[in-house]
Parts: sequence; structure tokens; C-alpha cells
Amino acid sequence: MSNQSKKQSFLGGAAVLAAAVVVVKLIGAAYKLPLNNILGDVGMSYWDTAYKIYNFLLTFSTAGLPLAISKLTSEAHTRGRENEKRKIFRTAIWLFFALGLVGSLLMFFQADVLVGFLRNESAMRPVQALAPAVFCVCILACMRGYTQGQGNMTPTAVSQILEALCKVGIGLPLAWYLLNIGRDKDVGASGAILGVTIGTAVSMMFLCIYLFTHRDHSKSLDVPSGSGTLVKRILAIGVPITLGNSAMSIISILDTKIVLGRLQDGLNLAPQAANALNGQYTTGMVMPNMVASFVYPVTMSLLPFAAAALARNDVKEADRTISTAFRLLALLALPAGIGLSVLATPIEKLVLPSQQELAIAAGPHLQILGIATIFICLMVLTNAILQTYGKEKIPIYTVITGGVVKIVLNYILVGNPEINIHGAPISTLCCYMVIAGLNLFFVWKYSPQKPKYLQLFTKPVIASVLMGVAAWAAYGFLDRALESGHSAYLANAVATMGGILVGVVVYFVLVIALRILRAEDLRGVPHGGKLIRLLHLK
Repeated sequence: MSNQSKKQSFLGGAAVLAAAVVVVKLIGAAYKLPLNNILGDVGMSYWDTAYKIYNFLLTFSTAGLPLAISKLTSEAHTRGRENEKRKIFRTAIWLFFALGLVGSLLMFFQADVLVGFLRNESAMRPVQALAPAVFCVCILACMRGYTQGQGNMTPTAVSQILEALCKVGIGLPLAWYLLNIGRDKDVGASGAILGVTIGTAVSMMFLCIYLFTHRDHSKSLDVPSGSGTLVKRILAIGVPITLGNSAMSIISILDTKIVLGRLQDGLNLAPQAANALNGQYTTGMVMPNMVASFVYPVTMSLLPFAAAALARNDVKEADRTISTAFRLLALLALPAGIGLSVLATPIEKLVLPSQQELAIAAGPHLQILGIATIFICLMVLTNAILQTYGKEKIPIYTVITGGVVKIVLNYILVGNPEINIHGAPISTLCCYMVIAGLNLFFVWKYSPQKPKYLQLFTKPVIASVLMGVAAWAAYGFLDRALESGHSAYLANAVATMGGILVGVVVYFVLVIALRILRAEDLRGVPHGGKLIRLLHLK
């Protein structure tokens, strides 16, 4: 069987990663949600600060370069240039090694400077506990980019699951143990984060073993480009993408500094009180981040396969791939975002059984951030599409524009005593609305075949709104019916799950009735033919 015949289709690859993401997010929920209960608002603020710094440093090394490797590998694989494909990986791995080592050392030895800048000095230990993960993830990113560029999503999927299992199996018990013996919240947050670090190391070792045992020994007559030329090509593609994503990380860092600074200076709150309020907002962001991460398999599968189609000058195939990605995003992001918004407080109360006050405080944040989820997902997908079209610089400008909106609004709103921390989710929503709106315009402008946004989104919007109404009504009915004779938590749990179930059923019926899903969207999915026949799709 030829390499091309072995290569997974876009949707097949997306299905593998999507299945992995489902598993990873379920495991992640078993980590993150109990962690909220263990650490509380203050501990979660320390945890979030460490992650903000980690993501900031990681962005410079993993944001765009793995996508560049994936794209170049896909192009070489499509053209049968096997020697060049292998040379790309050998060249890239040393680049990632250096970037990861520098990032880890900086994060560990300059932790005091970094947390001081963010006005959260108590987060130093969590930052240091997470520092080695920068190196591991850099190596991981290179190897994942290489395998995904060949259309093989399975190694990435397995490595993600291993990483998640270590996180929940080590980090969560360690955090509980440290706090149970009387250690401070920052030490508990460090224990939780240490599980993440160990998980990245295990995942890295798995991919190293996989690539060593699955080395490609096929003969090829192509003469690869020199290492210097390949480095230039990787950087030419990856640096603009990195700058775009780095802009968002920089803005996120400044955002945290402004929020904590305005709470302390503008409202004269003590650092502990400011961290508690920031922790409420951070808690509200957990669910939107989970939903947004489901877009990852779509975008990561999109780039190599759409790039390969464009390399063959197959504009129609590239357009079909991108249109399918839009439909899949609409089917996922719209109902999830609206569902989170209409059931915000009930969901928070469900997942935070030991932190009901925190749940009630985080609910209004999630109500706004649920809608923001839709635009976050759109931003991720449209960034990938623009990068596929070779317009890597545009996301830089759109992200900066949205980021400026976020920073300005945070400064104004969070410093207002009547709004305070509630200004943070409002600024987040406005930020992603601006970015997604600009990106959609530029995708339309530069697409060889103009996407029909109304056709792509109208029916999913209608179905999602009706689903939201049904879920809200079902929750309200069940909550009133169970308000007496049951514990408050149990009544809310039953009503919330009932509302979600009704929403899922209503949405599924509407998707079929309105013919939102097409046959072409399922052909690449395992057993997709059976689903097409079962659902009578055309």
C-alpha cells in the first residue's frame, strides 16, 4: 500500500484527534474541576498565574514552528520527497531543543522577576514547578508537527492521553496531600502543576520511542535542501504565526497584570482579596477553555491537508476542506457556547460541590464567557485558515487589535468599583469578537472561492438558540419541581443534567431536521458511510 493510500483523510485525522481530545478533556475535567474544589479561588489564582507565564514562554517556541514543520512535511510527503521530509525533522529538532532549554532555564531562575511583574509574588513556586515542562513540550511540539504533517494523528493522540493521565494521576493527589498536611495554597498549586510537568516528560519519552521504532527506511532519490535553507523556510512560515500567537500571550500577561493591579491599586484591595476575585474569573474561564480546545483537532488537521491540496493547485478540494471545518466548528462551538451561557451558574454549582460560594460568584462570568467561547473558536479556526493561505501576518494584526481592546476595557471597567472583576469577562468577549470579526473578513477576502457565511452559520445559529431555550426551560421546570424535599446540590445537579440532556436531544433533532450536516462531512470519519445511510444525508 502506498504512503498516499495510508494517509488519513482530513476528517479521519480530525476524528482521531477529536476522539483523543474528548478523552483528554474528560481526564482534564477529572483534574481541573476537583482542583478548583481543592485549591479554591486564591490557589487557582496562583495556578493560573503560573500557567500564564508558561504559555507566554511556550508560545515563542511552539506556536508557529510546529505548524511550519507540519506544512513543510506535508508538502514534501505529497511530492514524494522523502529525504527532504526526514531532513526537515532532523534540522527542526535541534532548533526546538535550544528553544526549550532556554525557556525552561529562564522560567526557573527568573521566576521571582516574572511573578513580581504580575503582582502575584506568591505564585513563584508553581512557576518553578512548571519550568521543566517548557523543554519537554518544545520537543513534543516538533515531533507532533512531523507526524501530523504526514497525516498521522495517532501518535499525537496517544501522547496527549498519556500526558493527561499523568496530570490527573499525579498532580491531583499531590495537591490534595500537600494541603491536607497543612501546606500553603502556593505549595498545593505547585503539587498540582508538578503532575503537568511529569506528564509532559512521559509524553515526550513515548514519542521519542515511537519515532525510533517507526523510522522510515524507504529509498528516495530526491536531494534535500541544506539545513540553512530549511531553517529559513521554517522560520519564514513559523515566525509570523508565532508573532501572532505571541501577541495574544503578551496581551494575556498584561491583562493579568492590569486586572490584579487595578483591583489592588484602583480599588485598594489587599493582594489576597485581589487574588480571590481573580480566581473567580479564572474559574469562569475553565469551561470555555475546554470547549475551545475541541477546535484544536480541526485546525491542526486542516493545515496539512488544505496545504497539500493547494500544493496540487486543487482549489476546490482546499475549499471543501475549509467549508467542512467551518461546519464542524459551527456544530460544536455554537451550541456549547450558548449552553454554557444559559446554564452558567447551575453548571458551576454542579462542578464545584465543595465551593458553592465560588460557583455562585463565577456563574455571572461564565454567562458572558459562554458567548465568548464561540468567538474564541472562530479565532482559532480562522487563524489556521489564514496561515494555510500564506497570510501568516494578518492574525498578528487582528490579535493585537483585539488585545488592545481587551487591555483598555479592563483598565476602565475593572477599576470601576461598581463593575470591578465583572469587567474582565466583558473585555474578553469584546476582544475575541473583534479578532474573529476581522479574521472572517480577511478569510473571505483572500479565499479563492468566497465562503458563504450565511449559508454556513444561519441554520446552526437557529438550532443552537432553540436548544438554549429548551435547556433553560427544562432546567427551570426541574429546579422548581425539586426545590423541596431534596438537598440543594442534588436538586441543582438533577435539574442541570436534565436541562443539558433536553438541550442535546433538541439540538440533535434540529440538526437532522434542518439538514445542517452533509454527507461529505462524514465520509472521512470511521464508519462514516453507515452514519450517512442511517441519517439519510445527502
